Amino acid sequence: MEGFLGSQAGYRSDLNLTIQVLMGMALIFGGFLARAKRFVAHGICQTAVLLLNLASISFWMWPSFHSHVLPRLPKRLGKRFYAVATIHGALGVLAEIFGLYIVLVAGTKILPETWRLKRWKRWMRVELALWWFVLMMGALTYWVWYGG
Repeated sequence: MEGFLGSQAGYRSDLNLTIQVLMGMALIFGGFLARAKRFVAHGICQTAVLLLNLASISFWMWPSFHSHVLPRLPKRLGKRFYAVATIHGALGVLAEIFGLYIVLVAGTKILPETWRLKRWKRWMRVELALWWFVLMMGALTYWVWYGG
């Protein structure tokens, strides 16, 4: 099915990119919720984005990476098509795992006290910055793959 963003991408790729941008904006909105001391709403917003992204990784991004990029690594890592996708994927996994860690620490008592974060604000800002960097790498991947 043909996409809707005017590139050579298909509908699913266009939809995923659009959803990712909306999720990035939702994360910033969630940051404003925290600033307004609406911590429960902040947690719900950020966790919802994290879980939606996990679904997106599982059903769209990983299958694409697994079939189009992974079989050609490390031989073709020097080519832009593969390098950009690999950097995006590696940093994306890091951002998702770190986000899951933050949710576990902030929303549960599963992890022992010694594993818990100190200085919440700093680490959540690091995660937000990492997430946005990964989002920009995803947009770059889209552009390199589909000539956006």
